Amino acid sequence: MSIEVRNISKTFGTFKALDDVSLTVGTGELVALLGPSGSGKTTLLRIIAGLEQPDPGGGPILFHQEGVSERHVSQRGVGFVFQHYALFRHLSVFENVAFGLRVKRRAERPSRAVIRARVHQLLQLVQLDQLAHRYPHQLSGGQRQRVALARALAVEPRVLLLDEPFGALDAKVRKELRAWLRRLHDELHMTSVFVTHDQDEALEVADRVVVTHEGRIEQTGTPDEVFHHPATEFVMNFLGDVNTFHARVQAGRVQFNSLELPFPDNRQQIVGQARVFVRPFDVTIDTKTNGLPALEARVVRVHSAGPLVRLELRTGEDQRLVAEISQERFRTMNLEAGSRVYVRPRHIRVFAG
Repeated sequence: MSIEVRNISKTFGTFKALDDVSLTVGTGELVALLGPSGSGKTTLLRIIAGLEQPDPGGGPILFHQEGVSERHVSQRGVGFVFQHYALFRHLSVFENVAFGLRVKRRAERPSRAVIRARVHQLLQLVQLDQLAHRYPHQLSGGQRQRVALARALAVEPRVLLLDEPFGALDAKVRKELRAWLRRLHDELHMTSVFVTHDQDEALEVADRVVVTHEGRIEQTGTPDEVFHHPATEFVMNFLGDVNTFHARVQAGRVQFNSLELPFPDNRQQIVGQARVFVRPFDVTIDTKTNGLPALEARVVRVHSAGPLVRLELRTGEDQRLVAEISQERFRTMNLEAGSRVYVRPRHIRVFAG
């Protein structure tokens, strides 16, 4: 079941939440809407669901090339999972999952036996069958979110929409549940869209990532594409840590601080003022220049807890830098606060401005 929205806008008073947005989600895809607060991602999800109406004059909303713009949310065949679960506190886990089936019109309502079998099947799928008789207050946050997902799946929706499904959970549980969601999607292959502001979550779980900013889509692509080949300066800055330099481009060379490097991408036509971006893992750190062009810097702080060592550096021009090196490399270099080092970017991205 594919999803397509064309030229959708949404205004709240004087605030433009969405500005002429178009998006296509392929059948069986798991797509993340990723962006900062106020970027329009939740508004877009709610418009797809039918919980919000777009401004007049926009294009259609299509499910598998069938227009659903005029349909009520209850007629779109959407399963929706909210950030704060929205479970019925007075109902057991079993009854929460069964609710959507029990309230169907009599002509469409399954028999009690079918409902019972369907609910137990779903609770087994989300690994909660043994907790069917408990109530929401007796569950952990992660368990409640899995109940909410089972309830959304119970009505056999055509598409599954999730609004920051793990936002209310602590970091460890969030990490466990996003891996579980990816495995679940690989089993069900249901067309799914989820909203998140957590870049690690989007890059780890999604087939494609849609980066939103100020009501527009900045870039759409696979996790690898949006992270390693950002289309705009915003995407470069938003996804992961980055070092920024003011630069000048001329004659195919990039000049910044005391460095001059070849322009990294001949497809771009940039001349004059520019900004250079370097990921912390894309720099080489040495205690000697080795005859190569490098930035001289001092170590300000060392963060050695974790798989990589994070070095906070400052150059003679008072430029702050962050570099990441392996634990093995760190041990051989014997670095500490105050150590002099030489920094060479291995890979840069350049944007005009």
